[in-house]
Amino acid sequence: MKKTFIYALRHSLPIFISFIPVGIAYGVLMQNAGYDFIWTGACSIFVLAGSLQFLMITFFAGGVSLITVAVMALLLNSRHIFYGLSFIEKFRSFGAWRFFLIYSLTDENYSLHCAYKHEDGINEKYAYVFSAALTVFYWIALSMLGALIGSFIPFDIAGIDFALTALFIVILLDQMKGAPNRLPAVIAFASSVVCILIFGADSFILPSLIITVALLTLLRSRIEAPRQEQEDS
Repeated sequence: MKKTFIYALRHSLPIFISFIPVGIAYGVLMQNAGYDFIWTGACSIFVLAGSLQFLMITFFAGGVSLITVAVMALLLNSRHIFYGLSFIEKFRSFGAWRFFLIYSLTDENYSLHCAYKHEDGINEKYAYVFSAALTVFYWIALSMLGALIGSFIPFDIAGIDFALTALFIVILLDQMKGAPNRLPAVIAFASSVVCILIFGADSFILPSLIITVALLTLLRSRIEAPRQEQEDS
């Protein structure tokens, strides 16, 4: 267990480092909107969706209806449906822990789970659980810290919400650097550009995801071939 925890800690540290500006930025924005660190922590626990949490700040400030919030949350986080589909069998084999892993399947944890590589002495189930638990803890703690900092130190918050976009870019580049095949990234990029041009910046995410998943499914054998060759060698 100790070796597995150290493995999870080592592999989740890049997420922790990237969460420092993002989590603190979120906390500062929440404090600026009139919500203290307790409300910030509650949001991070019960919502646990960075992009939606940033968007919710504008919802809170603008008095948006709950129906609008629900619809936007569904559309914005619909990508998690596709995340879950790829881990159905894996999580099912983990027993009761599957419920926590489902709850904690954020973009960052999805990235860590996909990057898992077997090592001697590492328990796969608890490597997933520890990685997910650490990432969730990082996000909650840093967002609350940001709210506390925001309550004592005045900030010019213009542009601070770009920290989340920067985090996604870093995760993408890290995945591409170690990937034996970069075709998935090319497909995702191309479908995003096409869908932005067709549907606009506010509505491109869901159709882009559908197109990307469909193409990845059709090209699955070609995408997995380099990884299989790498494992065999």
